[in-house]
Amino acid sequence: MVLYIHLNPHRANIVGDLQQLDTYAFCGHSALMGRVKRPWQAVNEVLGLFAAKRPRARARYRSFVAKGIQLGRRKDLTGGGLLRSAGGWLNVKALREAKIFYKSDERILGDSDFVENVLAKADEEMERKYALQAAGPYLDGLAEIVAGITEVKPSRIFSPGKDRNRVRARSLLCFWANRELGISLAELSRRTQISQSS
Repeated sequence: MVLYIHLNPHRANIVGDLQQLDTYAFCGHSALMGRVKRPWQAVNEVLGLFAAKRPRARARYRSFVAKGIQLGRRKDLTGGGLLRSAGGWLNVKALREAKIFYKSDERILGDSDFVENVLAKADEEMERKYALQAAGPYLDGLAEIVAGITEVKPSRIFSPGKDRNRVRARSLLCFWANRELGISLAELSRRTQISQSS
């Protein structure tokens, strides 16, 4: 992934060669080469994949990028999900002529089984969301579910207090309510009688 992103200026003809890429300020590659300082960039993590000592890691990383430039554009990495997974239009056409049909989604790069697994997981998450919503009035139904897990009565989840079990139950309720049901932090703050930051 790092190689793909860091070669974008070269593929777009913004820089002509590796030497120019080394100093190009608007790409993470220059930070990895030590030419630009970016405290937020994961320089140590990336270079650590190449060697323990920084000079050797930089040399190996730069060699890795040079090989990426030599590879040029790969036809198998163009087009949508099925197009990429099958290796190009000719392969997609051959599969169709052979009456072999793949489950595909242009957002997902992978074979038919992988695409089906990703989509099934997304469906599972949607089903869970709708199951929580169907449990009753959003927070009240969710509080019943949380009460069953934490053994804290729903009325105690919504009442003030800082004992460990109540805080744990309230945290779980707020996490699920916000993540799964999309209930705003302002609404959760009002119902649970705690501040939004809490």
